[in-house]
Amino acid sequence: MIIDWEHFTLWQSLAGGMLIGLAATMLILLNGQVAGISGIVGKLFDVRQGTWRLAFVVGLLLSPYLYSFFSPLPAVQFELGWPVYLIAGFTVGVGSRLGSGCTSGHGVCGLSRLSMRSLVATLAFMGTGFVTVFVARHLIGG
Repeated sequence: MIIDWEHFTLWQSLAGGMLIGLAATMLILLNGQVAGISGIVGKLFDVRQGTWRLAFVVGLLLSPYLYSFFSPLPAVQFELGWPVYLIAGFTVGVGSRLGSGCTSGHGVCGLSRLSMRSLVATLAFMGTGFVTVFVARHLIGG
């Protein structure tokens, strides 16, 4: 494995991880809710849930804008075309439903609560990612 030191963002990544942990901790301590994005978005328009979900999603969407005040945003390149991204988004959504949560819910919140279900789910997410990268880079030749 080769590390691209020119684009390695140690401090930004560390700060981002700490902010995610802080947000997840505050949400569970102050609101009793797990910061699983698929669950938050899935019940976004349920009026019985209150407005905290909308505030959370708006914060997620506005955070790159806030970040741009401190550092330039990286260039975004869409190389595969919209059909591939739509299929990928659909399969991620289906996988989140089948796995009873997403990587943020299981990987960040579930593991920190020592949930065995979240450990299995996170290992499945990571293993699938490893296999996908291997197939795409070494077998297909991407």
